[in-house]
Amino acid sequence: MNQHIQLIILLFSLFNIIEAQTVQYFDGSRSLKFINEQCELGPRFPGSTGHRNAIKYFTKHFKPLGDEFTIMEEVIAHPYETDSLRMSNIFTRFNVDAPRRILLMAHWDTRKIADKDPDEENRALPILGANDGASGVAVLMVLAEMFSQNPLINLGIDILLADGEDVGHAGDSENFGLGTREFAKHIPLPRPEAAICLDMVGDAELTLPIEQYSYIQAADLVLDIWDLAAELGFTQFQKKIGMPITDDHRVLYIHSGIPAIDIIDFDYPNKQKNYWHTLEDTPDKCSSESLSVVGTVVLNYIYRLDEAMR
Repeated sequence: MNQHIQLIILLFSLFNIIEAQTVQYFDGSRSLKFINEQCELGPRFPGSTGHRNAIKYFTKHFKPLGDEFTIMEEVIAHPYETDSLRMSNIFTRFNVDAPRRILLMAHWDTRKIADKDPDEENRALPILGANDGASGVAVLMVLAEMFSQNPLINLGIDILLADGEDVGHAGDSENFGLGTREFAKHIPLPRPEAAICLDMVGDAELTLPIEQYSYIQAADLVLDIWDLAAELGFTQFQKKIGMPITDDHRVLYIHSGIPAIDIIDFDYPNKQKNYWHTLEDTPDKCSSESLSVVGTVVLNYIYRLDEAMR
């Protein structure tokens, strides 16, 4: 096992000897507000007006909060079109001098084509991406506010809003996660020792099995987070192995070696129907309660780990 992830797991095991842990409150309604605001910008695929406006929106939010803020511009050959693909990874650092760091990440771009829509006439249209895109970012927006208001003492946090995650076509896993692939080439030092990716976490019928690649890449980290969720009484985190999903966490691990996990509800809203990559991925399908569950677990994991590092 990577020695850095071993340290994180060792530190987390110390939580049991820290008395009178206070559960940190996470405002899911504020996250839902941020989902709505992102969707009001329209579809946010690279090259769109919504994409350009979203960069301004995220800059206004994150830049005053962190110790460092960077927009990482990436230009690569578009995998399907003749023009270049221009992406913007948005990167914020907290407690920047801390050598021990964790990366929190979510993709902020939305899909240009609703290729899974049941209506064939809709499949060339872009999606709003309320859950697939905006939800993970909305949780990170609230977390960033909390890290700014209640600074971490020992642990450093990096937040990455990754672009170009949803460029790929069905069956072509190599062209998903393009922004993360570029980010992996020049990760600022000190590098994070582990990463937690949030994707599709706003589903009103939230169920979170353990994504398969996450368990392969960082089993101990997965189990610690799912155990914490159980301790907090959140049955939405289901301690069973789900399907493997090629997401930003997988791309980051392959291209950087950083142990990375994904918190994701792919059955959106359930196993009988799915709004993923359809025009139905709209804010009314998302829930402040679901956002609160995920945000509370991640928030308490981070602050408990910070406390254990004293």
